[in-house]
Amino acid sequence: MASRIAAAATVRAVKGRKILPTRAALVLTPNAVKKIKEILKDKTEFIGLKVGVRQRGCNGLSYTLDYATEKSKLDEEVIQDGVRVIIDRKAQLSLLGTEMDYIEDKLSAEFVFINPNIKGTCGCGESFSV
Repeated sequence: MASRIAAAATVRAVKGRKILPTRAALVLTPNAVKKIKEILKDKTEFIGLKVGVRQRGCNGLSYTLDYATEKSKLDEEVIQDGVRVIIDRKAQLSLLGTEMDYIEDKLSAEFVFINPNIKGTCGCGESFSV
């Protein structure tokens, strides 16, 4: 079955910002929670969103966001403020300690991953390396 893309996502390398250590694989900001609830409203066939990574772009990896219909045995699950995000097993190490935000301005609206594990990003912000 072909996956359906739920939303676009970009990467931001933030220098000088310290993210507090956390035990959660992924932390959602209030804006991300609100947007995920909007996306999943009236879509009862999906249990949440699924975050993954794939080989792509100038720096090697990019995030994927799809609708989740099930949680595989090795997938990680984050439940926060009433929303459920499944983390694909292949993405777990590269996402550990990441904050997922949703940012909207005059020109764009997108999920942004603030990832302390990133060693480099491409100029357009779509790919990263760890």
